[in-house]
Amino acid sequence: MITPKWLKPGVYGAIIGAVLVAMVGFTWGGWVTGGTAADRAVAMSRDDVVASMVPVCLDLARSDPERGDKLATIRAASTYKQTDALMAAGWATVLGADRPDLAIAKACLAALEL
Repeated sequence: MITPKWLKPGVYGAIIGAVLVAMVGFTWGGWVTGGTAADRAVAMSRDDVVASMVPVCLDLARSDPERGDKLATIRAASTYKQTDALMAAGWATVLGADRPDLAIAKACLAALEL
């Protein structure tokens, strides 16, 4: 079989063009692999769950009969220990969970505006 003269440069051009399009797409075009997309989806859903649980945490804080004492304990704690104090208060524990959630505690602490 006789191949045309233009076939070899045309194939090379197509391969080089495909590689360049892929490089531009993944670096500047915002393309991601399936694994990265799944990781981002999990992170976004986790953020949404935390955001939806903040009102529950605030409601638990509002309805707690020992609110004053617990708030005083949280305020008295150093800045980096306030999250632990809020978790110890039990306000960051989701119903049905064994232990408090750190991300919910941080978001709830920010919403409490101590």
